[in-house]
Amino acid sequence: MPVLIRSAGRVLGPLVLALPALLVACTSEQPPTPPPVDPGPVEVDAARDELAALAAAAQDRHLVAQYVYSQAGKPDRTIVFTSANDGSWRVDVPGGALGGTADVSMASTADGLFQCALPSAGHTGSASCVRLGDRDDAIPRRSDPRVQHLLTDWLNVLTDRRAPLAVAPANPPKGLTGTCYSVDSTSASLNAPLDVGIYCYDQDGTPTGVRTGAGTLRLAAAPGPAPATVQLAGPVVIDREPLDTAAPPTPDPSESPSAGTP
Repeated sequence: MPVLIRSAGRVLGPLVLALPALLVACTSEQPPTPPPVDPGPVEVDAARDELAALAAAAQDRHLVAQYVYSQAGKPDRTIVFTSANDGSWRVDVPGGALGGTADVSMASTADGLFQCALPSAGHTGSASCVRLGDRDDAIPRRSDPRVQHLLTDWLNVLTDRRAPLAVAPANPPKGLTGTCYSVDSTSASLNAPLDVGIYCYDQDGTPTGVRTGAGTLRLAAAPGPAPATVQLAGPVVIDREPLDTAAPPTPDPSESPSAGTP
């Protein structure tokens, strides 16, 4: 028996000594722990998806709503937005033409895209409308009050994942409510697909406010029900041009006939 024990000891001894070395070797061969995943891109993608979903809901939201439009150096104006059940829309813009002296109404219907001049200081006649093109055409730059884009066609940009936009969650600016997102352009082009700023929506898709470099649009009251379709503010005429947004040039007194000149 003593011989057997000594023999076993001689066999197990080297194994016992080798075991720690084997364990160390196995441990050193384990793959390193991967670095933590940066949640930044995930959060950015989530914000983009959330905003796209709200903008899509806004496209399907039909209502009549009043907004307060604030611009630096100008008095606040009340913008009336109508999104009808048939997909037509109308935005009434006080001071939207002739340097702020003329009120206009922009409208898109099945018959086309229209600018209507409303009775105001810069347009003393009755309301009348001119056709600018088909309903999806771009408004000529010189006649574009721009504020209507915040509520209409820029929703198409916000829902388009191919649009060059960077989107991130944002706190509501002072006076605005809803879920808000900061929207910036990632395009090097000077023609950004929309005005960068902060866009806010209620969970049902109601636009509650937008703040851009041009001004701030704020929902003034709970929206009302939508009509079946929008009505133009006046008859369509062909004997006048659309009103420009810029003020008309001041007449040169030297070119006017002097008093007493026949």
